[in-house]
Amino acid sequence: MTERSIRIGVLGAGHLGRIHVQQIREVPEFELVGVFDPDPEKCERLRMEFDAPILGSVNEVIDRAAAVDVVTPTLSHHACASAALQAGRHVFIEKPLTNTIEEGRDLQRSALAVGRKVQVGHVERFNPAFQAALSAFDRPMFIEGHRLAQFNPRGTDVPVILDLMVHDLDLVLHVVGSPVKEVHASGVAVVSDSPDIANARIVFENGCVANLTASRISLKNMRKMRFFQRDAYIAVDMLERSSEIVRMRSVLGEPDPFAVTIDLGKDRGMREISFERPAIEQTNAIREELRAFAASILGDSEPRVTLSDGLAALELAHLILERMGQDAPN
Repeated sequence: MTERSIRIGVLGAGHLGRIHVQQIREVPEFELVGVFDPDPEKCERLRMEFDAPILGSVNEVIDRAAAVDVVTPTLSHHACASAALQAGRHVFIEKPLTNTIEEGRDLQRSALAVGRKVQVGHVERFNPAFQAALSAFDRPMFIEGHRLAQFNPRGTDVPVILDLMVHDLDLVLHVVGSPVKEVHASGVAVVSDSPDIANARIVFENGCVANLTASRISLKNMRKMRFFQRDAYIAVDMLERSSEIVRMRSVLGEPDPFAVTIDLGKDRGMREISFERPAIEQTNAIREELRAFAASILGDSEPRVTLSDGLAALELAHLILERMGQDAPN
């Protein structure tokens, strides 16, 4: 705990809530003042494992904290975050932002009215493999992503778009920085009542195309994205935490005999191909996003993943569901 520590409370003691409590304990800028979950067994596990103070209600957490970490099921995101904002608290809220778009817009209005920081938990922004590749992006024009997971009943209450693909939607929107022009999508429900595997083709106004696939019924886990841009190809493996950048540059004069080259013909000449594997700092992405949240509060700066970012990803996810012929949550 530092002299400028932030009193933070956690709402939700499930799988992700446990991880957040664990990582908050590793962020010196935070002082954990309490956890609440309606399931007393989950709370007791956190008390035993992390010596977490257990409180009796959402309001008690909000009363004791300066910042509230909302790690509850998506259906309750809006109610919890809205109560915290109305009490003048800063809010960290897990993805997806809210269950419906209107709920997300309502939180946006509340945050603007009270002037508090709100960060959305799109954790892949803080994946060290993505961070290592970030400086290499220069107007990518084709993006391909595969996010595949082995079946786990946890999360099947929502379509795979909101469960898994929303991570990649945020990354694509962040990198491309252009409005969406059109969306084509298809999906299949295999083991649950909503799509378990889906593909979306997103066309942006600047001409970039993103082709994303998400599945929660795969035999193996995969979280890979590939970015193609002028004279470069960037591959990011967020599961294995590795990145590769392949670049081409014009060769003036005689090429290096040890270099990998390609002859594009007399009009375009010889190109040299270089391969770069950036050093990856093995950080914990959840800890880093929580540290960034603390920094935005202490430094009075914009959060790294804003409420507007979370809302944009949610709106695109709902548009994909609409194109798939699925009813969006309401």
